[in-house]
Amino acid sequence: MKIKALRSDKVYRRVIQAPQEEKIELFRQEMLAPFMKKWEIHHIPFKTEEPNGFDVITLNNMMNISPTQITNKISKELDLISSDSFWNECEESVKKSLYLFAEHGVNLTVSDYLFTIQLGNPNSTPLMLSEGYSGDGGIPGYIICTLVPNEYTMPRMKAALAHECNHNVRYQFIQWDHFAVTLGELIVSEGLAENFATSIFGEELLGPWVSKTSIETLNNHIKPVLKEKLQLEGFDKITPYLYGDEIAKLQNFTPANMPYSAGYACGYYLIKYYLEKTGKDIFEATITPANLILEESKGFWDEETIISS
Repeated sequence: MKIKALRSDKVYRRVIQAPQEEKIELFRQEMLAPFMKKWEIHHIPFKTEEPNGFDVITLNNMMNISPTQITNKISKELDLISSDSFWNECEESVKKSLYLFAEHGVNLTVSDYLFTIQLGNPNSTPLMLSEGYSGDGGIPGYIICTLVPNEYTMPRMKAALAHECNHNVRYQFIQWDHFAVTLGELIVSEGLAENFATSIFGEELLGPWVSKTSIETLNNHIKPVLKEKLQLEGFDKITPYLYGDEIAKLQNFTPANMPYSAGYACGYYLIKYYLEKTGKDIFEATITPANLILEESKGFWDEETIISS
């Protein structure tokens, strides 16, 4: 297994030195081109010639600092992610996560993995809803995490990477169809990923996409609604239930009276229920189809979730 870190700090420093008119193309080639296969699978143009057209730079700028913002003004944030110890810790998290699956009998079909950590845009509403850090690991072999570096976010990168590694493993075994994916699959997927991360690093690093939801809100508001929506398809319909109304509105989707990351919180406790009920471990569960997990977890929807002390 080959695991490689793309040292974004070094890319940022090269972009800082570049003339303003060259920053975008330098960033595109050095930071985004190594993830070309990922963009192709997502059907995201690498470079558009259309004025105000959508491409990888447009996508990047939604939550990350834009190439034109990569100047000496980001020196403080850049210094925070420039130590070898930070990158070594991140790489160890990826290695540990992937090798744990191999040790538990999950034969990974992908052998090469590339990851990076980008500087987040503090003015990005979606990023700040998740307290300044996020990740993307749905395409096997590629992981990109984002953070606004500070005392809160930096220690959480290892857990965020573990979360994304879980997605990376799951979608080596579960076929992904962007157009036919259901809300149930995404709830299960996010629940698996967060349970995996906390199984390694502890619940003190539980992501805000779970910890910001109270058990009262989960039991009385989220679960009764999501129980009836598990077969929903289409991201325009799924987004309000998975991510909540604030994100839905930002993407011009119809809100559904759902709080922030409702589906994530629900998924976390659903998988906890499933693991306890079946006695299966998180490794086997990760590569189990969502319909089987949901079938075994029917009781979850009608029982009150209780956090044990």
